[in-house]
Amino acid sequence: MPTDIHPTAIIEPGAELETGVVVGPYAYIGPMVKIAQGTEVMHHATVDGATTMGPDNEVHPYAYIGGKTHDLKYTGGCPGLKIGSNNVFREFTTVHCATAEGTDTIVGDHNLLLAYSHIAHECIVGNHLVMSSHAALGGHVQIGDRVNIGWGVGLHQFCRVGDYAMVGAASKVVQDVPPYMIADGSPAMVRTTNKVGLERAGFSADDLNLIRRVFKMFYKEGLNRRQAAEKLRAETSGDHIVVQTFLAFVEGSERGLS
Repeated sequence: MPTDIHPTAIIEPGAELETGVVVGPYAYIGPMVKIAQGTEVMHHATVDGATTMGPDNEVHPYAYIGGKTHDLKYTGGCPGLKIGSNNVFREFTTVHCATAEGTDTIVGDHNLLLAYSHIAHECIVGNHLVMSSHAALGGHVQIGDRVNIGWGVGLHQFCRVGDYAMVGAASKVVQDVPPYMIADGSPAMVRTTNKVGLERAGFSADDLNLIRRVFKMFYKEGLNRRQAAEKLRAETSGDHIVVQTFLAFVEGSERGLS
């Protein structure tokens, strides 16, 4: 497939577009941008900054990918944004470059960002995120794989959301949301396990029962985080991937658990 650039699009000198990139009417591509084959930047969309974008992404009208950080600590230079493949950035989404020279905002593969959603500086986003409209990640937020973030969610800076977790619509997240759980509210609290999402992802009935036990240990038995972790190790197989993933997340938490 040949490269297809509309005559009204602006491609700044220095931009690198591989064969097969499509750029629509009135789109803008900045001078430091690198875009791999199969990516489409639709009409009136912008890709700017020190942005590297992999193959087969979609940038929909009026999206702004690679904007300057909002962080007031920015002192110049060309901090970056690295985007994988097969992501969809719907209309009016914004994804910002990092703040400090030599650092990057990172977005993985197969993520879907719906209209008006925002990813801030130095965020690290995994794969297969579904992020609903008007949701926003503050700076330095980390998102695992196959996470679902509902409409209007706001995540405080430096929070983390673990693999296969879900955050309910209009929630305010100020602490970490562990893997496999659903958090909801303002401030968000873990309410239950993400049973439907886990079933859709192919988790077995035994896995779901184990995840339910983990939930009860940490949220229903009156134990503190250390006590719950010790009980989980004592009563389950420590080499099970569910246990390993959950405990690694918990032990790495600096903001505490929702």
